[in-house]
Amino acid sequence: MSSTYTSRLRLVKQGDGDNPNTWGTVLNDGMISLVDDAIAGYTTVELGAAATVTLSAVDGASDVPRNAFIELKGSVGGSHNTISMIIPAQSKGYVINNKVSANTTASDIVKIKTASGTGYTVPFGAIGLVICDGTSVFATNTKGQGFGTAASADVGTGTTDVPDVSIADARYVRSSVTANTTVRGDFVVEAGSLKVGTSARAYNPITTLTDAASIAVDFALGNNFLVTIGGNRTLAAPTNAVAGQTGQIYVIQDSTGSRTLSYNSVYQFVSGAAPTLSTGAADVDILVYSTRSATTIDAALLKNFD
Repeated sequence: MSSTYTSRLRLVKQGDGDNPNTWGTVLNDGMISLVDDAIAGYTTVELGAAATVTLSAVDGASDVPRNAFIELKGSVGGSHNTISMIIPAQSKGYVINNKVSANTTASDIVKIKTASGTGYTVPFGAIGLVICDGTSVFATNTKGQGFGTAASADVGTGTTDVPDVSIADARYVRSSVTANTTVRGDFVVEAGSLKVGTSARAYNPITTLTDAASIAVDFALGNNFLVTIGGNRTLAAPTNAVAGQTGQIYVIQDSTGSRTLSYNSVYQFVSGAAPTLSTGAADVDILVYSTRSATTIDAALLKNFD
């Protein structure tokens, strides 16, 4: 019986009476070394200008698709925005390290597939496991990795990269009621209400402003502000004003007192008359404001909080 080869890793199957006195070489080179590649071999595939890169399979000898780990290098784009790497139509798993260094546009892709089956697009910079069932190529998903029930593990920065989840999947459990949780960006509640629970409170901290001839206020830093004035001052037009924002600005006289405050024209007062501050040393006034638009802020002065 002549020697044959296994159907998947293409290892030699010794025929009766074959290779007399050379079986050791056949065993080492045709089996052990090739199994070593299939389990732990790492190789590099350089992608070029061709639309298709075919990984040839060789029976009983070293070849690229026998390796367990394949690193992709080169570039995509120009003549072809898709490069397909064709693997043998045999059941096997691969870990793909996509280190393609240049691609012309975001639509450029590298696809791992068999000659006739469907394939999988490996994202640039990704390291992932792909599985061939002998016909088509598939990738792992979040369910298989224990991350939930989403159909894909591709969680990127675009809206199409984020897998759909139900409201039942969007939950957060506090480990301690005393721990702080920081949410950056806008927090929007639509068609509902935001409830603060029993024995809880909602508040906005007071931001201290820098005293200067023209006092700068950045409404992006909060709603409530405080400044102690040490001379006659002007309250400048705030930056980052948004219609609907409300709050207050505490204006405190220094230990000398009798300081005045004038206002940028964006501030509008009752009957068009700008108010005057309390004049006593360390007197506290509160300028309450409501932002009608980015350039119109309605305000009223509450005076003399000692």
